Amino acid sequence: MSSWASLNSYLNKKVLIITTEGNTFTGTLLCVDNVTNMALENAVQRFIVPADSEEESQDVPQMGTVMIRGDQIVICGLVDEELDRQIDVTKMRGEPILSTKKNT
Repeated sequence: MSSWASLNSYLNKKVLIITTEGNTFTGTLLCVDNVTNMALENAVQRFIVPADSEEESQDVPQMGTVMIRGDQIVICGLVDEELDRQIDVTKMRGEPILSTKKNT
């Protein structure tokens, strides 16, 4: 079974995606194709600030459906929606995820 076909069990469920640029998105997975392009509905981009930052982390809503190219996706995982509702994103802290792209 190909990796994109195994993602079919995630359809219509909330997922979290981390991209090669270190961006984090959450949303409902609408579709995935044979090159792992993914469409998210009700997507938000999550910005986590470092521990020493005086700013707050935040979820920034996106407009409409977001399409993320398969070659930009590092990881996609299911979100525990009950646990996610209990988390105060503004209190989250963490080190930035650096780019995973190989410089050639």
